[in-house]
Order: sequence, then structure tokens, then C-alpha cells
Amino acid sequence: MLFSAVLLTMQAAVGPTPPVPFAVGERIEYSGRMGIIRAGSAVLSVDSVANMRGHRSWVFSFVTEVNLAVYRNRSEFTSWTGVDDFISRQFVKDVTENSRQRLETFRIYPDSGFYRRNQNTEVKTTPDLPLDDVAFFYWIRTLPLEIGHSYRFDRYFRHEHNPVIVRVEKRETKEMPDGTRVPVLLLRPIVNEDGGMFHEKSKAKLWITDDARRIPVEIETDIKLAGRLTLKLRSYTPAPGN
Repeated sequence: MLFSAVLLTMQAAVGPTPPVPFAVGERIEYSGRMGIIRAGSAVLSVDSVANMRGHRSWVFSFVTEVNLAVYRNRSEFTSWTGVDDFISRQFVKDVTENSRQRLETFRIYPDSGFYRRNQNTEVKTTPDLPLDDVAFFYWIRTLPLEIGHSYRFDRYFRHEHNPVIVRVEKRETKEMPDGTRVPVLLLRPIVNEDGGMFHEKSKAKLWITDDARRIPVEIETDIKLAGRLTLKLRSYTPAPGN
């Protein structure tokens, strides 16, 4: 299939944010497999709304665990992203790979056009409307997506790794944990960042429900030193009142 390039131009001035299909309390749990081997789990959740440098912000988290005989990884990613403008202002990565731990805090200053890592005084360029890794999961759920189109976003907070490309390949059907079958869209996200879940070499796939909820129901990616990981929806807990 030929994919047409669609560039979603983001205005420098922040306008109204699109309606969101999630709220505080939503929790999405996954079971992980590598082939027929149980390989871990993941949880994607909207934990709270908190103040981040004067901005009401969603606190999103994505926690993954991979447990194999020769490889173990626990990764905790936390995002602070504006409720009113959907701009990321802080992103924390806490990764333990085998016995090695790496903790990174990225402080993002979109008004000044830069971000800092940990306590480094060095600054690096960020785009006008930055989004971090976890915020992209939620941002993509707010957008209309057409089969056969390839979308380009220059919003990844680490500007040197833009653009983010999302191809909408086709519509399929997936089974939910309650046994119902729902239509889903198969997406191919690509981020130009070595080692990331959606790096081009990972050949990642993401399936989201083709309905108002836009639930990410399955993720596939290649993990360096481990193999092909599939995260399949185990349970979905909507926010209270939804």
C-alpha cells in the first residue's frame, strides 16, 4: 500500500486542546510474551492531576517489566503534561536493566525552547509544543486517523530526534479481555531514537481501538538483547464515571 504524507502543522500559539478519551483513574494492564514464553507485564495509567511549574498537568505513567532467564528490565516512565495545552514539562525515566540502574529527569521549558537532563547545566533545543514518550501514547488517542495515511509530528521534546512518524496501516479486529471483539487500527510509530520502544529498528506495532475510547490494546517491539516482545491487553479499567 502507498502511504500519503500528511504533515499536521502545529501552531506556535497554543489553542484549544482536543477532547480527551481518558481521565484520572484510567488503568490499562498488559501481559507480556516473547513467542510462547511469558515475559513480563506493563501498566499504562492516568495517575492524577498535579501542578507543574504553575500548570495543571496530567500525571501519566507507563511501567514495564521483562523477566527472562538471561535478561531483566524494569522501566518506569512518568510524564507531567498540561491539561489545558497538552504540553509536556517534565519526564522521568527510571530504568533497571539486569543489575544496572539509570535514572533520568528531563525538565522541559517550552516557553524558553529548551530542556535539561538531570542536574546538567547544558541545555538542548525543544520544539514549541513538546511531548514526551508517554504523552505521545495519550496524544495519539485524541487525533482523527485515516487508514493509508502517514502522519508526521515534530513535537517530540528531544528536538534532535524529530520527526515522529505514525503510519496507519489498516483496520483489524482484536478480542478484548471480556471476550468481545472490537475494530482496531494498526499503527506503525517510528521515533528516531536509538534503543527506544518505537525506534525504526524495533519494527514496532501499536493497535488502538477504532472507537471513541482509542484504547491501546496491543504493542509489539523488538528489545535489544532479548527479542520480540508482545504486550497484550489483560484488563482495562476506565476512569470513575466514564
